Amino acid sequence: MRDRWIFLLIVGVLAVGPFVQREVIATEILIFAVVALANNLILGYTGMLSFGQATFFGVGAYAAGLLTIHAGLPLPVVLAAATVLATGLAVLIGAVCVQRIGLYFIMLTFAFNQMFYFIAYSWTTLTGGEDGLPGVRRPAALADDLTFYVLVALLFLACLLLMKRVVDSPWGRVFRAIRDNEARAAAVGHDVRRYKLLSFTISAAFTGFAGALYSLLYGIVPIDAIHWLRSGDIVFMTLIGGSGHFFGPIIGAAFFIWLSETVSVVWDRWPMILGVVFALVVLFLRGGVVELIRRGHGLVTARGGAATAP
Repeated sequence: MRDRWIFLLIVGVLAVGPFVQREVIATEILIFAVVALANNLILGYTGMLSFGQATFFGVGAYAAGLLTIHAGLPLPVVLAAATVLATGLAVLIGAVCVQRIGLYFIMLTFAFNQMFYFIAYSWTTLTGGEDGLPGVRRPAALADDLTFYVLVALLFLACLLLMKRVVDSPWGRVFRAIRDNEARAAAVGHDVRRYKLLSFTISAAFTGFAGALYSLLYGIVPIDAIHWLRSGDIVFMTLIGGSGHFFGPIIGAAFFIWLSETVSVVWDRWPMILGVVFALVVLFLRGGVVELIRRGHGLVTARGGAATAP
């Protein structure tokens, strides 16, 4: 019941989003909310910290851009192809990375991210190199920013429901068991590496899908889309919102994008705010903004109970 009310609240926020924020920024928030939710599958639910999510975000963006520019394929085909490509790549990369745990897993994902970044940077005839890949056009029916926002909002809700089904499924229970105690999960008969690869691949599929939408939003695929710093941004979004809480990363993505796109216009040193918030989260709010909300709710409830007590 609580999740249903939260879902209705999200629908209400989506309805007013483009009226309280520019359509382009509101759309970008939704795209990165999908990315942060996907990252939460591996970080918050499976316990794997990846610094390589930008690999799949960038591959999805480049795939959609190239298919749109050179093949002129319909939008559903472009989105599906970008998602499939990111998924296939995740199977290959994940099969290597899940063989290691902890710092070694982190460094492997980082290494693959760097490798694909330098491929994109060097292959200028295909990707445009450091100038990015311009000329990505939306279908004429989606040329208006508000119309594109509506489409992305509907796709965001679809992704939200699909990922909720994943975390509530038996797969999601195994993911959490691996996060809590990998050795015990293996001892009761779960193939830990297979489930890690499954979590990694599902996360990459949604991330690649979001990357494809990002290329259509701005009409260009910047080289930053596949840089490892983008992977760091995705981790920040997840942790600030609340890693391990399903809806938390949405808050983290909204805060990060709003800060980077709005506050940065008036203050060049806006990353200082992000750094302070992140430090506070690590030191005092391990559950992110969601934990802050829960503490506030608990405090109000406790005071209310004390006030009504005889």
